[in-house]
Amino acid sequence: MIRRVVISGIGAVTPLGNDAQASWKASLEGVSGIDYIKSFDVAAFDTRFAGELKDFDPLNFMDRKEAKRTDRFIQLAVAASKMAVADAGLEAVDRADAERFGVIIGSGIGGIETHETQHSRFLQSGPGRISPFYVPMMISDMAAGYVSIVVGAKGPNFCTVSACASGGHAIGLAFRSIKYGESDLMLAGGTEGSITPMCLGGFNACKALSVRNDDPKGASRPFDKTRDGFVLGDGAGILLLEEYEHARARGAQIYAEISGVGMTADSYHITAPPPEGDGAQRAMRLAMQESGLNPEDVDYINAHGTSTEHNDVVETIAIKNVFGAHARNGLVISSTKSMTGHLLGAAGGVEAIFSALSLKYGLIPPTINYRYPDPECDLDYCPNQAREKPLRAVLSNSFGFGGHNITLALKKV
Repeated sequence: MIRRVVISGIGAVTPLGNDAQASWKASLEGVSGIDYIKSFDVAAFDTRFAGELKDFDPLNFMDRKEAKRTDRFIQLAVAASKMAVADAGLEAVDRADAERFGVIIGSGIGGIETHETQHSRFLQSGPGRISPFYVPMMISDMAAGYVSIVVGAKGPNFCTVSACASGGHAIGLAFRSIKYGESDLMLAGGTEGSITPMCLGGFNACKALSVRNDDPKGASRPFDKTRDGFVLGDGAGILLLEEYEHARARGAQIYAEISGVGMTADSYHITAPPPEGDGAQRAMRLAMQESGLNPEDVDYINAHGTSTEHNDVVETIAIKNVFGAHARNGLVISSTKSMTGHLLGAAGGVEAIFSALSLKYGLIPPTINYRYPDPECDLDYCPNQAREKPLRAVLSNSFGFGGHNITLALKKV
């Protein structure tokens, strides 16, 4: 039996706010969460800004001992998951529900901050000074594992690691778990705590980041002619997915229905997309096919939109090829990365939340910093101001290094 899957709870920590609603409100206002990095000395780096979190305190979600024994990416996942569970009204989970309640949380990089700290300790003082918590603090699966303990979920439990598609893949697999009867409830999304010296330096080394140090808030400018790279961001976005009848039976609120998923590989290059965006095209088509959607049924795409030279052109080409005339006649596209920066493995989770809220409220967040149109990026990117528009269906795109592509299709309920 194939079942319907809805979103009944959301939780997020982003550079725009320490919960989903604050982040959503800031996105509609066109606020930039990007600023100069304050957590470490960036004088020697080509890029000196990022989307850091503002006043996030893990002690609001765990005790001091737990906080000392968890990396930032785990803390963010716990915070967003607890908020999603509370938002869904699941104050207590009985045993029957617990065994059909799973957790899939993606992370592209995992506990890189812990790794850097412990490696420095190893070099300075030898292996005897490595923390006994080093491994469980660092490994990428521990966000999902830790959250399952915190919320009492005993169903499917694992981590997706597919670079910037990690959060989207987690949601897609959670959707399938419920759709085909394996579970009734799933926490799914992504988390990342990657604003560290090694990550910043590594992305600088591969020339992926913007170096617009004189204008941090204007640095993430997807689809703009003068874009010069993406901007790192930290955060987490977690959704509570639920089988439709299960949600109705307990009177749960419903934000949107997840109706289809498309997962593909480029099989082309480790970091660059193919010129025609073949993998992205197939992901969007597969998501719509599973949803029973025609191209003209889709009103909005929350684009991957990284503000890099190649992604923005290739994603535009892919959208044109998939949607034909509709791409220029009624379809609205925007990149919320213009405000949050690129949250890597957490991006798909946060952007799925924004997509669901867009459907629920009929509001589209803008692509800010869009000042100089690029002839190769010539669609409606909802520039600089949010837009009110009744929405029936939306797509959320996530593409990752390694050629990983996933599109989520959401419908209004």
